[in-house]
Amino acid sequence: MPSIFGHVGSYLPGDTFRSRLELRLSGLHRPVRAGIAGSQHTGAESIVMSQVYEDDVFAEDEIIYTGQGGRDLKTGHQTTDQTLNDRNLALMKSQETGQPVRVIRKVYDEERAEQVFRYEGLYRVVGHAYELGKSGFGVWKFRLHPARN
Repeated sequence: MPSIFGHVGSYLPGDTFRSRLELRLSGLHRPVRAGIAGSQHTGAESIVMSQVYEDDVFAEDEIIYTGQGGRDLKTGHQTTDQTLNDRNLALMKSQETGQPVRVIRKVYDEERAEQVFRYEGLYRVVGHAYELGKSGFGVWKFRLHPARN
């Protein structure tokens, strides 16, 4: 299936989805588990902020997104340094090409009284660094800003 950069279908920022499977079926974020969709050759199509990486920061004008890897799946804690794997290289490729990245974030929906995935819109990767994270392990941190067409 070819990569899709930018908005998908008629989905707009603010639209919510109940599960990762719904995200996959919508085409907004195809991997059911991975937080980064894309490859080092094409770039990142989308990312999901699932509240599992302690170094992630979501602010109005900037996102700090922690790259993939090094996290213990059972405890959720960072236990090893991250490597420059295909998914992290995908975000670097997006910085190089300037292609927009769809951002989805797990949030609490008060009306439904449950966690949902909300489409936040299009962002551009504007920087990256390899730094010590809160747990003392090396993590890739990617800075994203809202895409201005």
